Amino acid sequence: MKTEFNMEKKLYTLALLVEDIPGVLSQVARLFSRKGYNIESIVSGETDKPGITRITIVLLADELMISQIAAQCRKLLPVQAVKILDEAVSIHREFALIKVKADDRNKRDEVIQISNIFRANIIDVSRESLTIAIFGEKSKTTALIGMLEDFGILEIAKTGTLAIERGRSTIYDDNKLKEEYNYGKNVL
Repeated sequence: MKTEFNMEKKLYTLALLVEDIPGVLSQVARLFSRKGYNIESIVSGETDKPGITRITIVLLADELMISQIAAQCRKLLPVQAVKILDEAVSIHREFALIKVKADDRNKRDEVIQISNIFRANIIDVSRESLTIAIFGEKSKTTALIGMLEDFGILEIAKTGTLAIERGRSTIYDDNKLKEEYNYGKNVL
């Protein structure tokens, strides 16, 4: 049976659970590089399970590309689970720190007001600058940065996209079929 894939490229989010071993992030990133895929965003961090790290990757791909790269990721030895997150039923957020020039009281007050509108926090104040922390959807961060550009942005540090499914669905629901994928790992 032939499967039809939508060849239109869009941003996809891939969530992986991997063993927390040295070089695992590099191993995953090299797979994308070898296949010629550009990673738009990559974030890794600890999970609720000791020794397991969650990696969230955003990439521009079509349906065939994303299904192929997900299958390739499942074959990597340290990978425990892979899930393509459906944008409609998942939450995507990023974190940004933005340092803005604010060398007089009026500018500081304006930056504080704009930050409040976006529910961002002022986390550092000096006579010449303010540092703002914002957490939310990428569009929210982009809009705040656009508003702050008139004041003079001195520096920006952003995380990549963090994502998780809504409701009771988890990455563990799509865990590898142990018999199918882990057989080769255990007989090497």
